[in-house]
Amino acid sequence: MALLNEKVNIYMDGSNTYHSLRNHIGRTSLDFLAFARKLAGEGQLRRVYYYSAPIDQSRNPETYRAQQQFFEHLRQTDFLELRLGRLVYRGAAIGTAYEKGVDIKLATDMVLHGILGHYDTAILVSGDTDFCDALQMVKDFGRHAEAALFNPAGSRELRRVADRTITIDQEFLSDCWLQ
Repeated sequence: MALLNEKVNIYMDGSNTYHSLRNHIGRTSLDFLAFARKLAGEGQLRRVYYYSAPIDQSRNPETYRAQQQFFEHLRQTDFLELRLGRLVYRGAAIGTAYEKGVDIKLATDMVLHGILGHYDTAILVSGDTDFCDALQMVKDFGRHAEAALFNPAGSRELRRVADRTITIDQEFLSDCWLQ
């Protein structure tokens, strides 16, 4: 958690966050602003960036509608910006969907915002070790880099690179749920 009065930006890998909430915590109805404020601690929360990819409406209209409602909820959240990549479908007729452009948007934004001095501390919410180089670059530009992780046993590489890690568990999230 950021030091007193440090400017804080939070970068959330949406897919990783959703699946971690579902698999490790057992619920997904997170109050994103309360969660971000808790992550920022004594720091000044400047902005939250949430990265995801929209589902193809023609492949799954119900899930698409639910996701669009969720995206609208995010757009209404103070200090939060929704950044979208795209889904690419590979395989059989139904296909498996892969996010494209999401991780690179997150990494690019986190590094660029650090270079521009938009924050003192960047907090990455993801267990994806692909972000290790971006966290290191944030540190190389003299900023603090933290990783918020759902799995305390995992992500050794992120723990090694981050200045600090925050373990997200039931206790941490106790006051971060929508009613």
